[in-house]
Amino acid sequence: MGYYVKVEPNVKIYVEDLNPEGNKTILFIHGWPGNYRLFEYQFDQLPKMGYRCIGIDTRGFGNSDKPWNGYNFDRLADDVKCVIDTLKLHEITLAGHSNGGAIAIRYMARYNGYGVSKLALFAAVAPSLIKRPNFPYGLDKETVLQLIQGTYTDRPKMLQGFGDIFFYQHITKAFSDWFFQLGLQAAGWATAAIANTWINEVLFSDLGKINVPTLIIHGIHDKVVPFELGEIQNKDIKNSKLIPFNYSGHAAFYDQKDKFNEELVRFIGP
Repeated sequence: MGYYVKVEPNVKIYVEDLNPEGNKTILFIHGWPGNYRLFEYQFDQLPKMGYRCIGIDTRGFGNSDKPWNGYNFDRLADDVKCVIDTLKLHEITLAGHSNGGAIAIRYMARYNGYGVSKLALFAAVAPSLIKRPNFPYGLDKETVLQLIQGTYTDRPKMLQGFGDIFFYQHITKAFSDWFFQLGLQAAGWATAAIANTWINEVLFSDLGKINVPTLIIHGIHDKVVPFELGEIQNKDIKNSKLIPFNYSGHAAFYDQKDKFNEELVRFIGP
């Protein structure tokens, strides 16, 4: 069941709501530059086990509206709050991948975890994707600037290159094409704006404000969000558990989809 949630007077967010009568609710926030469809292999299985699975397309991506503004973490967290309020969600598991993980973390800090009983982070972009003066982890700023430049000069080529480092296990040409098409559904300006947010914003103080049980899944071969960031999240989020995925890159939800689904279900409970 798909519908739109109004988050600003002229901005609507697309929501896919599967198995609304499920016992427990998982709200998925996708990573850059995809949309909720990245979680296809969770949506295929988890509703069978009684879970309600909700996927949102963040503004600028997938089927959501693509305004010029609003790509900072505060506004993106506000969009999630609008969805939680509109759907009257409570006691949910908030699950975020990559940039979606950063949005989930900011939501927890900004709204004191309103409506959320558990948090699941998959290769989250936190506390900083890029290296900073007192933070030697993450990517070089230049790497992100190249993604932005590629977005503005030849976005399809940038997306293909990004897809090549996204997965660890072999993926078929057909699957690679599918991932590429997800990226093309985004707006170029939104794609660049999110990457700019990684340069301009950090989440150091947010991590300490999380007060619900937190699962951290991170592929040890991640070339996008280095594994060290998962270790730092585990250290800074109280009551968190880090599960390294030994055969995964940035996309544990696909690289090791069966193990991923098992760990998520074990964490949430029946």
